[in-house]
Amino acid sequence: MRLRKEEERYALRLITPSMIVVFGVIIIPIITTLIYSLVNIDPLSSHRGEFAGLSFYTRALSSKAFWQDLSRTLHFTVASTALETVFGLLIALLLNQTFPGVRFLRSIIIIPWAIPTVVNGSLWKLMLNGEYGVINALLTRFHLISDYQSWLGSPKTAMWCIIIADTWKMTPLAVIFFLAALQGIDHAIYEAARVDGAGAFRSFRAITLPALRPTIMVIIVMRTVEKFKAFDIFYLMTRGGPANSTKTLMYDTYLEAFTHLNYSEAATYAYLIAFVVALLTLVYVKLMQREEG
Repeated sequence: MRLRKEEERYALRLITPSMIVVFGVIIIPIITTLIYSLVNIDPLSSHRGEFAGLSFYTRALSSKAFWQDLSRTLHFTVASTALETVFGLLIALLLNQTFPGVRFLRSIIIIPWAIPTVVNGSLWKLMLNGEYGVINALLTRFHLISDYQSWLGSPKTAMWCIIIADTWKMTPLAVIFFLAALQGIDHAIYEAARVDGAGAFRSFRAITLPALRPTIMVIIVMRTVEKFKAFDIFYLMTRGGPANSTKTLMYDTYLEAFTHLNYSEAATYAYLIAFVVALLTLVYVKLMQREEG
């Protein structure tokens, strides 16, 4: 009994520094942000310091701009997550084969993921430039377009350009997850299926895909949370433009806080984002539990 108490005290001493850091870096800001969303602290407001209750939440939820931002955020989240998952799976299936140079390809596939988002956004912004971008040069060279296009200057293409840039960077993460899961499947199962006359597509549908479902759900959960928090790629490439076509919830939160100095509204947006992410995560967890069952 005495030895166990000594071990508990020793364990408490070990985790105390990390608990202090977590409390200072995470818990305190969460509580402070909640207070900001309930109390008017906007420096330019005549009602500064007054308790606002849920008025900021009702104002945000009744705002057309909020739902437009949410729609654009969902568009970015769903499209980029789907592309990363599909391309990650296809590349992983390729790299799971045996052919000359496969080890080299496995080692360099991580490079786009290792590139900082600042560099990634800046590179894609240069490549998509409407006057001297390499994307326009290649497309005109192969006669796919007749004139140079302002890809980031058009509301119809700006969001898709950001989705492509983000997909290019983050697909290697999905490849790593899928490749690890594929290499954990017993090859004897494929041999038995081949003996029974199953082709490549049927083996993929009956063996590979069911084995990868938990990995797919993990990737979707991880990337959904990250997509909702995406800010840097939008700031670097379009800054919400053109015509607000790439203004997401997180970017609008930044504008409210640091451009319009509406700190209470920014805190409200932050909590609404957290609520949507928590709701989506709960749905994913329920789906994962159903798959396991």
